[in-house]
Amino acid sequence: MIKTTVTRRRGRIFPEIQWTTEQKAEREAESEAFYQRCFPIFDRVKSELIATHYNWFIAIEPGSQEYFIARDLEVASLQCREKHPGKLHYTFRINESGACGSI
Repeated sequence: MIKTTVTRRRGRIFPEIQWTTEQKAEREAESEAFYQRCFPIFDRVKSELIATHYNWFIAIEPGSQEYFIARDLEVASLQCREKHPGKLHYTFRINESGACGSI
């Protein structure tokens, strides 16, 4: 009987990205600006949705100001991606803060 062994590779498959401080700051600024475009839409519809869809998810595409509601995070994101392929969206949880949890 011949016994074979398979050597499995450990660690990351992709090399890590080395970001400079300026690149990190630029990325954070872009993320914050995108959030600032999405939050007013969420804030506008939050009060009416809390009553009927508490703790559901809302995916917002800020360019069209359309939003998609689902009980599951992945479903809300998928609905948004299907309607707006190639566009970024932001997902909130429908509650008082819009966050999924607390620290």
